[in-house]
Amino acid sequence: MTASPPRIPLSFVGKRLLYGMMTVFAIAVINFFLLQLAPGDAAEALAGEAGTASPEYIAELRAQFGLDQPLMLQLWAFVSRLFTLDLGYSFRYGADVADLIFARLPATLLLMTTSVVFAVIGGIVLGVTAARFANRLPDRLISFTGLLFYATPPFWIGLMMILVFSVWFGWVPTSGMENVLAFNTGWARAVDIGHHLILPALTQAFFYLAIYIRLVRAGMLDVLSLEFIRVARAKGISEARIGYRHALRSAVMPLVTVVGTNVGGFLGGAVLTETVFSWPGVGRLMFDAMFQRDLNLLLSILILSSVFVVVTNFVVDILYVLINPTVELK
Repeated sequence: MTASPPRIPLSFVGKRLLYGMMTVFAIAVINFFLLQLAPGDAAEALAGEAGTASPEYIAELRAQFGLDQPLMLQLWAFVSRLFTLDLGYSFRYGADVADLIFARLPATLLLMTTSVVFAVIGGIVLGVTAARFANRLPDRLISFTGLLFYATPPFWIGLMMILVFSVWFGWVPTSGMENVLAFNTGWARAVDIGHHLILPALTQAFFYLAIYIRLVRAGMLDVLSLEFIRVARAKGISEARIGYRHALRSAVMPLVTVVGTNVGGFLGGAVLTETVFSWPGVGRLMFDAMFQRDLNLLLSILILSSVFVVVTNFVVDILYVLINPTVELK
């Protein structure tokens, strides 16, 4: 007799959808006011690029961008566009914000997904290994390496990896997403992108890898002391099978929660990683928008990030039920 699949209550979905919309809206309004506190605006940034600009020219730009309006009117225009899913226009790039973001989004999602996969798989394998050899040499080496990655700034790891693996050994490219001069297509282009992806993905994954190792190790040590594990050992089941098949399912629950809460960190880390490696993603676009005072673009990226975090946390709740059907969603 097969177990019935877990049921997701519609009331839970509706409640989370409502809370998610309220959260995203609140974040959007708060970010709007916070960005207004920063000195300068898009008109001054564009005028500065043009060299010496007269006050009349700057005033004309502010009127063109709607920056001469009272703050509350600017907020109303922003909220009105938000409710119609209109992200606005980037005066700096001369294009719709949605087009700019969605053109760069695949690169960021590729980098972030690869980083998460590296960190989760590495955290599980090394965490289980450390727990199986608790307080012995493998455990000490894994714990020391994890602490080293955790204590080292990611940008420094990235620069050192470029120096060692790109400059000294020449194994991987130093920057970019692909070799545009090679005009690769199909499988050759996919291999080229994967080659460029190695360093930035590892750089972003190492910090979280250290956290996941400690989580899995602690969870495994708790589970390995339970009665059903002792019964499995008495039956002669191998330690590797006990660790990965019997104990890991219970030990991995805290990891699922932490990965969901770390999504915002991965998105924030993408800004630094994409800048160091010249990766053409949304993080690099956000970095440029901050210095160019492109508020429409910057606000839209922040809103997209908050939506992504809310959706990911909803998915984590669903995964909880799939991993452990005894969990009830309310």
